[in-house]
Amino acid sequence: MLPRILQSWWSPRLVVRGLADMPERVKLVVLMLAMLIFLVAQAPMHARAAELDPSVPFEARMGGSLLAVMFLMPLIAYAIAGFVSLLSRVTPWPLDQGRSRLALFWALLAAAPAVLLAGLVAGLIGQGPALTMTRAFSGIGFLMIWGAGISALARQA
Repeated sequence: MLPRILQSWWSPRLVVRGLADMPERVKLVVLMLAMLIFLVAQAPMHARAAELDPSVPFEARMGGSLLAVMFLMPLIAYAIAGFVSLLSRVTPWPLDQGRSRLALFWALLAAAPAVLLAGLVAGLIGQGPALTMTRAFSGIGFLMIWGAGISALARQA
């Protein structure tokens, strides 16, 4: 799995095309693994914030993140994948819902190492240009991988 995640940063179309036959239960595992990594990435930032402002303890901050990342974000991800699939029907390259989910979920997992880096920067350095750059890097990487995945799977269908 790790070599495919790393390869997604320089040839995402090839990687996503190779994953096209992924069963639905494995797509769910990919999504939940990405969400778990996103949750872990937030821990240094919350630890720093709890140290600077002890009125809200670390456990409360992580509890809120747990609810948002592990329960709400998967629902939002499914909704976004369905919406993208619906929008793709007006283009010459329609994308079914399963392939739309694969492109989105894989992009989330592939961008997770960059999100971990941004979380470390947020926890160790805090607000500033370094955090802005790492967040921009992870966001742009996610969008590039997701767009390439959508393109590869829509043309393959």
